[in-house]
Amino acid sequence: MATENNEILQMHDLKPAPGAKKDRIRVGRGEGSKGKTSGRGDKGTKKRYQVRPGFEGGQLPLYMRLPKLRGFKSPFKKEFQVVNVAALNELYPNGGEITVEDLIAKGAVRKGYPVKVLGDGDAAAAFTLKGMKASASAKAKIEAAGGSVSED
Repeated sequence: MATENNEILQMHDLKPAPGAKKDRIRVGRGEGSKGKTSGRGDKGTKKRYQVRPGFEGGQLPLYMRLPKLRGFKSPFKKEFQVVNVAALNELYPNGGEITVEDLIAKGAVRKGYPVKVLGDGDAAAAFTLKGMKASASAKAKIEAAGGSVSED
């Protein structure tokens, strides 16, 4: 688009092609501009002004009606069946070797859970516990009575 004198095209000579630039349509600025409702349709709250998603017209919204999530439960938590030293004295007055299967057979614990012996009561006989855990106080009482605890 050089001028008649074969001048070089300059930045200030550039302009858009005719019809390429249009004024933007200012909707909702009177009846002479883009229709009465300006693309909003007819009547109702959402046509007069926008409301946030999930708004229920003043009714208590669903997210507030539902109960909240309370707390947390670890899926990896180990639930132990608990047996006290006093209960071992009642079940096995003469002592001896005790396994988890023996305790299940006597009805002291349920099947399918690990077992832990707690130190409530005194060990009257020598217990040899196999395949279960024991608290520090229970272990001390059992070993003082001549017994032993092994987790295998």
